[in-house]
Amino acid sequence: MTLDQFRPQMQGIIQPMVNLAKKIGLTPNGLTVASFFVSILAGIAFYAGGVVLGIVMVVLNAVFDALDGALARDTGAAGLRGDFLDHVIDRYADIFIITGIFAGGAAPWPIGVFALTGVLMSSYLGTQAQAVGVGRYYGGILGRADRLVLIIIAGALTVLLPETIYGMNFLGWLLVIFGIFGHYTALQRFVHVWRQIDKR
Repeated sequence: MTLDQFRPQMQGIIQPMVNLAKKIGLTPNGLTVASFFVSILAGIAFYAGGVVLGIVMVVLNAVFDALDGALARDTGAAGLRGDFLDHVIDRYADIFIITGIFAGGAAPWPIGVFALTGVLMSSYLGTQAQAVGVGRYYGGILGRADRLVLIIIAGALTVLLPETIYGMNFLGWLLVIFGIFGHYTALQRFVHVWRQIDKR
């Protein structure tokens, strides 16, 4: 989708945080590692039923995830190791957060697995495009930034309106959306890369 389209507009919001991060001596890799730990806390919180704490941790994960790359570019520290670390941490963060949501009872485990595989496959195909020489491709209907924002919104709705629909709260139904649109995004990316390979 997506929120990635608005990165230039978001720069005005992120830059003051980048300046603060530089001032207090934070590093891009340090922020990436911090995002890893807050994602673990988010998963634990959702699993334990602490949705509010889970939301706070997801917000921090989103902020750190946006800030590490911006700080790396601003300080000239962008490199292959940082990029590799960021992608690995992002996948683990996705696993911790989504698993925490469905393991905490928001949705039956088949729906949780459906959501998790959709998220992981869409992300995998985005980077696998580079491995086959096409270049990274993050097109499609649902990116990581979109997912984090939707988790925050669905979490807030779950707190405000805890009633369930067919046994699932808003976070549970969000996992259904992640499964459907995650696999659809993976398919979109697969088709794009397949066609680009044919053009080479």
